[in-house]
Amino acid sequence: MEELHARHRKEQRDLQSKITQKKKSATKKTRKGVNDECASLEQELKERQAAEIGAIDTENGVVETVNNSSLGEEEQVTAADGVIHDDSTVKAEYTQITPIPSADPTQPNSDYSRKPNRQKARLARRAAEQEALADQAAKEAASMPDERERERLQMLSFFEQRGLKEHEIRADGHCLYSAIADQINQLGLSLSPSEPTNEESNTTSDDVPSYLQVRHAAANYIIANPDDFAAFLEEPLDEYIHKVRDTGEWGGQLELMALANAYGIEINVLQGNGRVEKITSQSKPGNPPVWLAYYRHGFGLGEHYNSLRKEP
Repeated sequence: MEELHARHRKEQRDLQSKITQKKKSATKKTRKGVNDECASLEQELKERQAAEIGAIDTENGVVETVNNSSLGEEEQVTAADGVIHDDSTVKAEYTQITPIPSADPTQPNSDYSRKPNRQKARLARRAAEQEALADQAAKEAASMPDERERERLQMLSFFEQRGLKEHEIRADGHCLYSAIADQINQLGLSLSPSEPTNEESNTTSDDVPSYLQVRHAAANYIIANPDDFAAFLEEPLDEYIHKVRDTGEWGGQLELMALANAYGIEINVLQGNGRVEKITSQSKPGNPPVWLAYYRHGFGLGEHYNSLRKEP
C-alpha cells in the first residue's frame, strides 16, 4: 500500500507540473478550454487512483476511509489557477504553484490595460515636423545666394567707380546721425546749425557726442517746420520728436530731409543696387554734397548707414 501511495503522490506532482505548463502557455482565448482540460485531467487521475486503492482494499477485505476534514493546510495542493484542492486520497507533501498574472484587460496588472500616451505621441510628431521644416529651410538657405556678400561686393565696385572711400560707422541705432556728423566734420561745418563756424563754437560742441548734436539739429528743424512732416507721421508729432531727439530710434527718409535743410547740404545716399538717392536742401543751397552708403543686408541689426569720403 505504501508503494501505491508513493506512486500516486508522484503522479499528482507530475500532473500539477503538466497543468502549470498548460496554463502558462494559455492565451486569453484558450484559457477557458485549458482550465476545463486541466480539471478533467485532475478528475480522471483522482477517480483512477481511488479505484486502484479501492481494488487493493477489496482484496485485503479492508475499506479505508479518508476524512478530508483531518487534512491540514500542508496536506492540500494549490493548483496553478490559484484554487486550493483537497486531496482525499493523499496525506503527503504538496507542490505550491505561484499563480500566473492574468492577461485579462479588466485586471489592473494587464498589459492590455495600458493605453498609449496620446500627448507624448503628438509632441513627438510635432517635433519631427518642426525638425523636417528646419532641415528644409536650411537646404533652401544653402541654395540661396548670400545677399550680404553680394551687396558688399557691389558696394565696393560702386565706391571705386565714384572715387569714394568708406568710413565705418558703429551699428548702434545712431548710425545715420553719426554718418552725417562725420560728413559735416569733413566739410568743416558746425554740428549746431544755429552757431557760427569757428574754433570756439566747435570746442563747446565737443562736450556733447556728435551724433546727439545731429539728432538735436534734426529735431529742432522738425519743430520749426511741423507742417512739412506731420502728414507723413503715424503718431503724434511730439512723440515723434522725442524719439528723434532723445532715444536710439533709427533714422530714415524724414530725418534725412530734416538734416539736409537744417545744414543746407545735399545728401547723396548710395545703395546696393547702384542707385543714388539725392536729398537736397531748400534753405541753404551751395554747400558741397555729402555721401552716405546705405546697406539693407550688410549688418546684423538690419539697415545701416556708413559715411563715404572722397579719395585724396
